[in-house]
Amino acid sequence: MKSYIRMFFITAILLGIALLAFVIIANRTDAASFGVSGENIVTLNRIAAYAEEHKDDLSAFDNAGYDAAFVIVDRENRLLYSHSDKATDITIEKAIQNRYPYRFLEDGNKTWGLVIMPDDGTDSYRSLVRKLTTALVIFYALLLVAMTAYGIHVRNNIVRPFQKLKDFAAKVAQGELNEPLEMDRSNLFGAFTESFDIMREELAATKSRELELQKKERELVASLSHDLKTPVTGIKLTAELMQMRLSVKTESARDAQATDFTFTGDEMKQLNADAEGILNKAGQIDTLVSDLFTSTLDDLGEFKVNVKDENAAMLGDIVKSFDDRGLAAIGEIPSVIISADPKRMSQVIGNILSNSYKYANTKIDVDFRLAERYLEMRIVDHGPGVPSGELDLITNKFYRGKDWESSEKDGHGLGLYIAKTLMQRMKGDLIAECPGEGLAVTLIIPLA
Repeated sequence: MKSYIRMFFITAILLGIALLAFVIIANRTDAASFGVSGENIVTLNRIAAYAEEHKDDLSAFDNAGYDAAFVIVDRENRLLYSHSDKATDITIEKAIQNRYPYRFLEDGNKTWGLVIMPDDGTDSYRSLVRKLTTALVIFYALLLVAMTAYGIHVRNNIVRPFQKLKDFAAKVAQGELNEPLEMDRSNLFGAFTESFDIMREELAATKSRELELQKKERELVASLSHDLKTPVTGIKLTAELMQMRLSVKTESARDAQATDFTFTGDEMKQLNADAEGILNKAGQIDTLVSDLFTSTLDDLGEFKVNVKDENAAMLGDIVKSFDDRGLAAIGEIPSVIISADPKRMSQVIGNILSNSYKYANTKIDVDFRLAERYLEMRIVDHGPGVPSGELDLITNKFYRGKDWESSEKDGHGLGLYIAKTLMQRMKGDLIAECPGEGLAVTLIIPLA
């Protein structure tokens, strides 16, 4: 805008100088230098002809209706008739000197007078100059008004909206995303204004999601840290108990001066129970650490899969390996070759069965169906299921159903999220639905 104002004043000054130069040059120019106009010559010839016809009574010119100024003098410069206020002392010599239009009057072959038009063209010339000057002044004024109006238009519709966008961008860069951008569709940036505000809303939503995710991740780490203490404490107590029992057994053998000692059946059962307890607690720690590590890898984009051709029968083996309680009923598996990562498929199926154990603890039906280039593996339990409004959410990271968030059941909302992510990495998918009772999870596995 500053450059426009500078250009405005420069243009105004240059045009003002040009107008002033025109006026000066026009006033200094000799009108006579332009010569006698053709119209004056025609008028002069008509006046001369009329004078020659009315030589004896020149007063006839009073009613002849000629508007031009003229005088008639004889050869001795005596005034015979005057139709001009400049005819006081006009002579043939002055007419020649001033380049006035004139013509001799004749009667036969004898010259008896002279018609002189005492007009050197100054009046018409000055009238023309005045008209041109007025036109130029009006043009100059209109041009300044137009430039001013255009400047105001540019300022209101371009400069100010652009300045608002600039200030808005600065606020967005500083993280101020709560203040909406004022919209005005009438200016040049109206459409951009709406787009910028949509961008602000998306950034604000993204920032909110990011803060929520960070909060959940901190909660996850805190929760896992707390959960890890429980099995670790149990392991320590079980190990101390085993150590104490072994120590008592060793002391008893030492007091009896025995070189070796044996365990009774009850003692062996107790030691086996302690060892099983340690294994279970270690398994809990491994699960918690794996969930945390898998979540971290996903954030880093390192959720890697190694897809290869496998016999679909391996899916049944995976289900059996995770079905510790014998709740799964496996249907007939089609004899096809699938494209999958066995390790990741184990992780997917393990997470699904673990959820069924935790939230349903009922019979689990596992069925298979071929659909075009995919094998559909459907795992259905008969528990309370999931409300329809939450089906699209249970595969989101850290999401747990509202009915389970306040329950005593352990969980961090990672199982189905990890399972779906792994299936998508293997070019398949995971679909959760409620067929009536329980939860049905369908794995879409691509064929080789």
